[in-house]
Amino acid sequence: MDPRAIGTAWCLGNRGGGENDSHLRQVTCIFLYRLPQNRYLCTVRKSWIILLLTAVSCSRGYETVGGFAQGGTYSVCYNASPVKISRERIAREVDALLLQIDTTLSGYNRNSQLSRLNAGDTLLLSPMFAELYALSYDLWRCSDGVLDVAAGPLFDIWGFGFSRDSLPSPERVSGTLASCGMHRLKAPYELDFNVPLCASDFLRESGGEAPRLNFNAVAQGYSCDVIAAYLHTLGVKDMLVNIGEIYLEGLNPQGRGWTVGVDTPTDGNHTPGASLSGMWQSDGGGYGVVTSGNYRKFYLHEGQKYAHTLDPRDGCPVQHSLLSATVTVRGTPEQRSATLADAYATWFMVVGADAALEICQTSGSSLPVPASTETLLITADTLLTTPGFRLLSR
Repeated sequence: MDPRAIGTAWCLGNRGGGENDSHLRQVTCIFLYRLPQNRYLCTVRKSWIILLLTAVSCSRGYETVGGFAQGGTYSVCYNASPVKISRERIAREVDALLLQIDTTLSGYNRNSQLSRLNAGDTLLLSPMFAELYALSYDLWRCSDGVLDVAAGPLFDIWGFGFSRDSLPSPERVSGTLASCGMHRLKAPYELDFNVPLCASDFLRESGGEAPRLNFNAVAQGYSCDVIAAYLHTLGVKDMLVNIGEIYLEGLNPQGRGWTVGVDTPTDGNHTPGASLSGMWQSDGGGYGVVTSGNYRKFYLHEGQKYAHTLDPRDGCPVQHSLLSATVTVRGTPEQRSATLADAYATWFMVVGADAALEICQTSGSSLPVPASTETLLITADTLLTTPGFRLLSR
């Protein structure tokens, strides 16, 4: 996994004491995170997400760990009051989990299990890999093929995947499409992950072209869930985990729900925070929060815009007015709420605003989308939300 998140903080207040003084006066910090251009969720590039949180003196019991991982940076803020181990040990454990995810799921790490499987190796795949494959298969089935981890070569030929191509011919798209798709692959229960497997073992019918998998639509959200679930084992109840996507739970250091701001999606907008479409505030529950958009990563050819949101069913960039989709899924990291929010944001960006609203309105009934799923959809000329989306301001 390679979420190139670049974190910057502005403190709107004064630091009390010397440069190394760990006791801070109350300050308000605005964190801006640039999400990956070409990493993990290659179908839909994440928009800038602005996290507003209030940091108070360390005596309140909140700690932050962060650093470089998977080609970018990450940040984890948590209430350490119930924790019995040191911040340094937690930092080491978080780094180890992120390394495990990278060596399992990254398409950029040539030695990861995913890369080796795609390259033709036979290997024993980990329980983490098996879990992501099973979840991805279910998402493909319930989304009628919109979420398809076996469509990786399509993103490559358009230049939005693990390689950098662009503007393929219709013939090339058609030929590539024929070798893609989860419909060609076995269901998880038909595979034995206790023995070494190669890519061709996943095929329903022998003799076809071996699949090339790509977990971009779920892997960043999954990483948040893995880290948050680890913090749960330590007794942490208040946290914000940002690894390109977000899992948050409980209260911030000021004792309020965490607040997330969403940029106004304008084509080519690379100035985070210059214009906000609104802010979402949690109610103290656990939430996966993901914003996806196609307004920053695209190219133009002969006056036609080609956004990096591809529909794996026809192999081409989508053509509709939806610029960004913010999705919140209430639930625990053990329920993979951030993973699902990541997937649904991709799903909504592929099908467009009208279909996305219909999916949310039928949640909990015919479609396996949790009733706790809410969304903010921004098109070229309007802003749409589901009734339960906690939009504070515009």
